[in-house]
Amino acid sequence: MAETDRGNLNLTAADLDFLVSTAAPETRDKARLKQILQEDEDFRNAFLEDEEIVRRVVADRKAFLKISPRLYFEILLRKARKELMGASHTIEYGSGARKVAVFDAGKVVDLLSRQEILRYLAEMLSSFTRVQSYSIAYRIREGVWGRIRFHDADVDSLLHLMEFAGEEFRIHFYKRIADIYLFTLGVFPEYVQLTFRYPYTGKSRPPFIGTAKRSMEEYEEEGRKFYRLAAEHPMAQGLALAEVFHTLHDSFHVARKPLNFIAENYISQDRRRLFDPGEDG
Repeated sequence: MAETDRGNLNLTAADLDFLVSTAAPETRDKARLKQILQEDEDFRNAFLEDEEIVRRVVADRKAFLKISPRLYFEILLRKARKELMGASHTIEYGSGARKVAVFDAGKVVDLLSRQEILRYLAEMLSSFTRVQSYSIAYRIREGVWGRIRFHDADVDSLLHLMEFAGEEFRIHFYKRIADIYLFTLGVFPEYVQLTFRYPYTGKSRPPFIGTAKRSMEEYEEEGRKFYRLAAEHPMAQGLALAEVFHTLHDSFHVARKPLNFIAENYISQDRRRLFDPGEDG
């Protein structure tokens, strides 16, 4: 988890090579340009919206392998913001997996204009490209041990594991659980809808054995709840994330929209390739 906005300004060596070679291939002092990109936030942000950089990232399906996932998604989010500036509405899933137009594009643009939110969303998306699986042993009683297996893209296993976590560690669970709800509604909304309702009738499906069944409304309600818990945790201020968490709690529905836009318009054919579902996915 990125702990501060400042940490999100860092660019890898591969990122810098990609940016400079794409947008300024004729520059003689490439080392100086890379230094400015690392040190000047305003210059860096403007540079990431260079038309040639955006075109290459969107057109080249292998661009994801050439730069860090965080930079890849930040460029896509910036492109989404620019495109939505000229739009009146966004598209979202309604009941029965129907798509409906909602006239809230201006709210999405306003949210993405907050750099700390845009960078948080880019970092969050990048975290789902490397889902981790774990197995933790815990003591039940003298001489008897149990084992919890989970991966960090599965809400139910995280909720179970959180019961054993000390209060000081719970912010990380709150954050990750909220992120899962937002990520899933943003990138795979049809999965949520189709596992809860039959596509043609819109009627609710029976629950699968051993799994919790959640509607899209419940995903959003739970996502907002866990962002609020994260915002209220004593460690949130120290991590410089309290305001981000408060904003995502208040604007959860809006925060889904740029992720929906990216999934629908830029990576629709590559979602499964980009995002690791984990061992249980």
